[in-house]
Amino acid sequence: MSWYRRLRNLVRSERLARDIDREMAFHIDERAEALRAQGMSDAEALREARRRFGNRTYQGERTRDADVIAWMDSLAGDVRYALRALRRAPAFTIVAVASLALGVGANTAIYTLIDAVVLRPLPVPHPEQLVQVTMAGRGEYFSNPIWEQVRNRRSGFASLAAFGESGFNVAEGGEARRISGSLVSGEYFTVFGVRPALGRLLSRADDVRGCPGLAVLGNGFWQSEYGGRREVVGERISLDGKPFQIVGATPKGFSGPEVGLEPQVYVPICSEALLRGEQSSLDRRSSWWLRMIGRRDLAVGIEQLDARVSGIAPAVMAATVPPNWGTDEKRDYQKRSLSVRPVESGLSAVRKQYTTALLTLMGAVGLVLLIACANVAHLLLARATAREREVAIRLAIGAARRRLIRQLLTESAILALIGAAVGLLAARWGTRGLVALISSSDNPISLDLALSGRVLAFTALVATFTAMIFGLIPAWRGTRVSPQSAMKSGGRGVAAGHTRFTIGKTLVVVQVALSLTLLVGAGLLIGSLRNLTTVNPGLRPQGILLVSTDLRRTGMPRARHASAQRQILDRMRALPAVDAASSSQMTPFGTSSWNDIVVVDGFTAKNDEDALSWFNEVSDGYFTTLGTRLLAGRDFGPADVPRAAKSAIVNEAVAKKFFAGTSPLGKQLRTKMGDGFSDPYTIVGVVESAKYRTLREETSPTVYLAASQDTNSGPYLQFELRTDADPRALVPVVKSLMAQMHPAASLEFNTLTTQMASSLRRERLMAVLSGLFGAVALSLSMLGLYGVMAYNVTRRKNEIGVRIALGADRSRVLRLVMGDVVRVVAVGLVLGIAGAVASGKLVTTFLFGLEPAEPAVMALAVVLLASVALVAGFVPAWRASRLNPVDTLREE
Repeated sequence: MSWYRRLRNLVRSERLARDIDREMAFHIDERAEALRAQGMSDAEALREARRRFGNRTYQGERTRDADVIAWMDSLAGDVRYALRALRRAPAFTIVAVASLALGVGANTAIYTLIDAVVLRPLPVPHPEQLVQVTMAGRGEYFSNPIWEQVRNRRSGFASLAAFGESGFNVAEGGEARRISGSLVSGEYFTVFGVRPALGRLLSRADDVRGCPGLAVLGNGFWQSEYGGRREVVGERISLDGKPFQIVGATPKGFSGPEVGLEPQVYVPICSEALLRGEQSSLDRRSSWWLRMIGRRDLAVGIEQLDARVSGIAPAVMAATVPPNWGTDEKRDYQKRSLSVRPVESGLSAVRKQYTTALLTLMGAVGLVLLIACANVAHLLLARATAREREVAIRLAIGAARRRLIRQLLTESAILALIGAAVGLLAARWGTRGLVALISSSDNPISLDLALSGRVLAFTALVATFTAMIFGLIPAWRGTRVSPQSAMKSGGRGVAAGHTRFTIGKTLVVVQVALSLTLLVGAGLLIGSLRNLTTVNPGLRPQGILLVSTDLRRTGMPRARHASAQRQILDRMRALPAVDAASSSQMTPFGTSSWNDIVVVDGFTAKNDEDALSWFNEVSDGYFTTLGTRLLAGRDFGPADVPRAAKSAIVNEAVAKKFFAGTSPLGKQLRTKMGDGFSDPYTIVGVVESAKYRTLREETSPTVYLAASQDTNSGPYLQFELRTDADPRALVPVVKSLMAQMHPAASLEFNTLTTQMASSLRRERLMAVLSGLFGAVALSLSMLGLYGVMAYNVTRRKNEIGVRIALGADRSRVLRLVMGDVVRVVAVGLVLGIAGAVASGKLVTTFLFGLEPAEPAVMALAVVLLASVALVAGFVPAWRASRLNPVDTLREE
């Protein structure tokens, strides 16, 4: 049984008819009974009831049923015919499907990422009830004292929780093995309505000061690390060298409120004291590391809840004023307020960083889809012309024009569906590639890329749109044919050739314009990435290995950290392959930063923001190791001991801003500390300004302090090792050295070039994808131009043959055809330049060292597109000039 007959059975036509019969019989009997009550005989009442009601409705329903079946039979015939036609033209089908798959696949891939990052609600019960507590206008992070105050005063929340992201080292010693984790309050899992997949989850009773180490495993970590064993409950896991008892595991699909981050272990907030020891932030009023999320009571609206939270803010702020802040800062702190906002789609740093980029890329792939549609429209126009005789015959024997249009649209719809299906498969692969572009080993991004109903609906909508775009015009024009002219031998004429392909040339103009827009955008983004990678960062990142050390597991008292770290540095400098080595609190382009308000005699700041400078604490040799030039004065050295006067080295930006460009050597600076100031630092050197956090930033004032004068060093320290060889080759040597000195110490390795490249993930994503889309658009446009000109030459073979027979020079024929090419490309380029100027403003935020209408980029894109277009048009023009007039005239 063919598929269309099975489709017919879906409406169960015979069963429908029987149902109608029974329904009509019931109504007829009911009407007849009413007529009998009016005095009619049984026979008269039955006849009248059938006349008034039964026959009319019954026949109408049966007629509509028959119409439905006939329509489905006709549609099934169209589908069968279209499939046979496409099977007979494999080259056409493959090119059309490939073009559509590129356009639909690219759009679906980008939309899938947008859906996963921006649109998709959290996979928890009733996500619309979730709200986040924020500090109105001042961010979303809070100190633990603020959280405890809000928790104790909450009103309007069904449940409320706090959480803070963290990374845990699960290795027992040597090179660290980090996993993602989250410190959560007792009601965290209650807020999200989560039930355990194993054991139990954390509760309020687990989150009290002095709590033991308890851990809940994320489902993915439980499966990958423990093989999904149920016996894991009660076992212990080492987190940063501290034992934690496993009490349960989360269900599959739950990853918390942070989209893009999947915690592998959850521990109570109270265990932060166990993990951090003396450096615990539980009581620090100016340590901002927690976020708050809650589920509102159903009886409380979002505006009402916001008012309640705002109402408790004065008491919360008054109870948590940081004691070490200045008077003005304390006054400003107590004026801060609290608010709530809905977070149905969760929270996400990935969303903040990439939403604008993804929306920009969505516009780019939309242009690619339009170019692909124009390309398929070219093919269908040529195919419709080739089928003129068939259409003419069908019209001549009585086929309605709308019937033929429907047939051709059915063929277009099938192409769109096949292209969408192939594009959907390609999008699955492409989306994973996109996630890989924005993810890294030190910052893995985990997204739910499963096909949602929204993604499938988007793909279906795109497929329908493309079918209408590239199918309607060819179908309409393909049926506007005169049977007499089309049924002539060959069906070709001079006028027909020019008239028929006016729309084809218009499509090529559109393709060229859109391609130029994409090429200019790609050129701007690629040029910006090049500028960022070649900008002078004020240091030489090549050949530097970064070694992060953590001495907490050694059990060493804090007083010995500084001397132990100095010994490690001395031993590292003695390694054979190490040319230079240093240590620092922070490394360039890392995730940590430190700024303070600088006070200099003679400098009056407009406000505290105007006096902010970046700080770092470094050892001697730091600037030599990183390749930053010392411009004046000296480096830190043996004279910079704890009891000596405090020393500082500043960069050029500090000298220019705070000392009006005069030499700062021998002068002093202080930092603001509450209502007072720190001890003075004497400036002993000036170094070249270097990038601190990102390559995009302007060089900012930076102050370097001597690590040798710090007697309160913590257990963490960064070491920088320079070598002429591959810096990764130093990893085994450093591991061996640390195994001898401090076997329990934890180590992490990276290279400065890798760390620098990680700061450019967004820019690299934009450059790579825009370049790819530009290349696809260029290829499709040139294929379209070639197809149009080649077909135009074919349509005009007789005219060209006559011209050559009458003595036209072959170069004149070449110029004749190339004239069409030049006109089409020129119009497309003019429109494309206008579009590129307008679209350039959309990528302004991603540019570095370039203007949105950069002349050099614009010129390069125009030359590239024009060159490729002329080559694509030259091939059919050259073939036209080589035609044999005898052969072409014989065909006539």
